[in-house]
Amino acid sequence: MRTRRVVLDAAAKVVGTHGSGASVDAVARQAGISKGGLLHHFRSRDQLLLALAEDLAEQFTAAVYAAVDPRDHAPGRLVRGYVNATFDDLLDDSTVPEQAVLAATLATVPGVAEVLQRDKQRWREAFDADGLHPQRALLIVRAADGAAIAGLYEGGNDPEELRHARNLLLALSRQDGPLVNA
Repeated sequence: MRTRRVVLDAAAKVVGTHGSGASVDAVARQAGISKGGLLHHFRSRDQLLLALAEDLAEQFTAAVYAAVDPRDHAPGRLVRGYVNATFDDLLDDSTVPEQAVLAATLATVPGVAEVLQRDKQRWREAFDADGLHPQRALLIVRAADGAAIAGLYEGGNDPEELRHARNLLLALSRQDGPLVNA
């Protein structure tokens, strides 16, 4: 299991630098193992990249659940964890999170779209069970996701603006009911 983790971390670095066309040789070199050792764990480059996409989704899910305040039992606690995990990542680097860049880079790899769709469906179900009105959950999560990639288009992030956006989203998550009556 340790070698698998080393390979996935190496793949994230290599793909982040060289894109989804990164070679198995480059990943193996970054991981400090032979190409044969890498192929023992991942039968092909596409399988490695698919596993990387799955791993990124799992890592983000773990970060969200770790960011949920155990004392918070009000509706929207998972949405607040999502916001906090997203903004914690942004404020750590004041850059676009590695996960967002890697997910976009991996989107063209066969099978990754399905991984992302399954992940989206899991989040939708989790947010539905979270108790926050669906309009609020949708808007808050989409805004957090937008904040995660805004730095790409704006040449970086302003930490003060990020903190303000987080506070606004968290405030929205603590209110009840729909945002608009439709």
